[in-house]
Amino acid sequence: MHGMRLVGSVPVISLVAAGGGPLGRVSMWADDAALDAAERRLDEWESSLAERAERAKTLSGRMRELTGTAHTPDRTVLVTVDSAGLLIDLRLDERTRHQPAARTAEQILDTTRAARSDLLRQVAEVTAETLGDDPSAQAIVDSYRSRLSHNPGPNDAQR
Repeated sequence: MHGMRLVGSVPVISLVAAGGGPLGRVSMWADDAALDAAERRLDEWESSLAERAERAKTLSGRMRELTGTAHTPDRTVLVTVDSAGLLIDLRLDERTRHQPAARTAEQILDTTRAARSDLLRQVAEVTAETLGDDPSAQAIVDSYRSRLSHNPGPNDAQR
């Protein structure tokens, strides 16, 4: 049974156990088995969240370490990008001096795109290894794909 009274302007419901004995655990559940099942589900959910958080932390650490690398077929241009897809190393063979600058620039851009593709491949592998078939895995890979294929605006020299 329950009664309602006002405390100030706030209604307060008080529960009274049937039989008038001391209140142990007042249950809104039909029976203790249903309450125990609900508690188990909450414990499982909490454990699942903790496990997902740990996997996300592991994935984040692994992703920060990734780099993508590519080179031209004749190895005159070698490019390395960091985990964000930014250029961190560019190596030009002396043979690039004997070709038009426009050709070298084109090779650098093409090789940078190839290095980003290499990075994306690694991101997909590491994400699958770490998260498995978790629905967030594909979202992470899609996010990287979108960011790495994004055509950046004008470079600093044109600003």
